Amino acid sequence: MTHDLKTGGDRGYLRIATEEAFATREQIDAYLRMVRDGTADRGMVSLWGFYAQSPSERATQIIDRLLDLGDRRLADMDATGIDVAILSLTSPGVQPLLDIAEAKAMVRRANDHLADRCAAYPTRFVGMTSIAPLDPDWSAAEIRRGARDLGFKGVMVNSHSQGEYLDDPKFDTIFRALADTDQPLYIHPSTPPDAMIGPMLEAGLDGAIFGFGVETGMHLLRLITIGIFDRYPDLQIIVGHMGEALPYWLYRLDYMHQAGVRSQRYERMKPLNKSIHDYMRSNVCVTTSGMAWAPAIQFAQSVLGEDRVMYAMDYPYQYVADEVRTHDLLDMSDTAKRKLMQSNAERVFRL
Repeated sequence: MTHDLKTGGDRGYLRIATEEAFATREQIDAYLRMVRDGTADRGMVSLWGFYAQSPSERATQIIDRLLDLGDRRLADMDATGIDVAILSLTSPGVQPLLDIAEAKAMVRRANDHLADRCAAYPTRFVGMTSIAPLDPDWSAAEIRRGARDLGFKGVMVNSHSQGEYLDDPKFDTIFRALADTDQPLYIHPSTPPDAMIGPMLEAGLDGAIFGFGVETGMHLLRLITIGIFDRYPDLQIIVGHMGEALPYWLYRLDYMHQAGVRSQRYERMKPLNKSIHDYMRSNVCVTTSGMAWAPAIQFAQSVLGEDRVMYAMDYPYQYVADEVRTHDLLDMSDTAKRKLMQSNAERVFRL
């Protein structure tokens, strides 16, 4: 693959990258503190014990790129033909912090910093609001502030918060805020909580290679099967990495979910208005972050619909020019490719 990567739509579409991370120095220092003082969970020790301390080229480049919301990031976007980056605070955000007051102050400063950078580069950067879910009412207010005052176009949550998932009724105020602001929720992976990480960690499978997808796919399924889209029929949820494997399980998910409902085996598994597959086609979008693989992209389009799949790079964790070219060279109609690279993101994020 050798074609030049240019911004400006020379191939018939803009490239809008929808899962692009940044960090603040305060956030990374908090992770380091927790790793060093023993308050971090096993996933944070594995992930940020490496990225925040390793002298390796990969780790140091990622930290440098995470912290830059200016010239370096723009140069990297220009070099790979990325017109617009939809930015969010890198996983796990502030969700592992034990001091909720510290977490709220930190994420509010991060949101303000992101809003400032988006205002500085309004044609290149778009922001998503980050929250501190362990205070649901505060998070709901921050969602409204992000939409109303900061100009953000979506909300980012980094999956579980210290082992708690958004299907718990106490988090409903967050979904009410999403409904009130008509903003999509992006569920980004985090390392699995201590209750499930053990066998993955001992095999080196706890992170992006496997554990991320397992944990985040489960989170989305918990929300679907508890009836989140029956309560909030207009809610849109986004997950990355080609849907965290769920598109490829849809037949079995539907079959076994319906069997479970009929059997009344589980107290929480009640009949839903639609099938899991139908919710995935009407209320879920998936992005191609970290999965620049034609068979997976085209399969997801075939089972979810062309309107449900969006491009993402997963910068800076996967910054590979040839992965952009893979998307450019996909064997699909011009209309489908423009949806994938540009117009689906414009619709979902109301750009």
